[in-house]
Amino acid sequence: MPYLFAAERRNDADYAGGRVFYSLPGHPAFPVRLVSEIFQRCLTLRATNGLTTPVALYDPCCGGAYHLATLAYLHGERIASIAASDIDTEALALARRNLDLLTLPGLDRRITELERLWADYGKRSHEEALESAARLRERLLDLTERRAIAVSVFQADATDGERVLAALGARSADVVITDVPYNRLSAWQGDAGFDPLWRMLEALRPILTPGAVVAVASDKGQTPAHEAYRRADRFQIGKRRIVLLRPVLSTD
Repeated sequence: MPYLFAAERRNDADYAGGRVFYSLPGHPAFPVRLVSEIFQRCLTLRATNGLTTPVALYDPCCGGAYHLATLAYLHGERIASIAASDIDTEALALARRNLDLLTLPGLDRRITELERLWADYGKRSHEEALESAARLRERLLDLTERRAIAVSVFQADATDGERVLAALGARSADVVITDVPYNRLSAWQGDAGFDPLWRMLEALRPILTPGAVVAVASDKGQTPAHEAYRRADRFQIGKRRIVLLRPVLSTD
């Protein structure tokens, strides 16, 4: 059984794309249960080094950042900050809207939108979305009473180490989780004939903290490998293969 932490199926209707969180056709969504499993595996690996404080989370291929927003609601106590980047400007616009839902003003704006839709059309789906938004608001209030999650969103090619380093700074990411391009809905953009996964891992090296974990989801046709990393875990869910890597020079 690949699931170790998200083993029980739960009702994640409140987190469904297009209900409260924003979605767009052509932008594949990372399943809530899967990203929760990956995140918890990353935390467990960090804990083997005695690292248990809230993490700085980063995704260099964030798409609409739906999965990052849901992670914040599910595991916000374990997240200090979220950084998201993508080369696609349309995806980044969606990412900003989703990550804005991690603030009370942003979520309240979304609730106002849903109230207007419910008033104009009276659809049961809009009513259900409002019910979900109310529950998310309660959860967000609980999280923000403890500590607000810092968020940054910027445009960058995931293989451009200089750009990523300039945006985030050295030793700034504890956990990287990314679903890299691999199907008809998304594709790598860049020069032909280069290994984008190797270059992405190379670009990440300066921003990783000691004890960092990098989780890469891809299809079977891509293997994330780099001589400066060692594989710490691997599992597969459906068509996605997930590999967890640790920098060789981390404090293991």
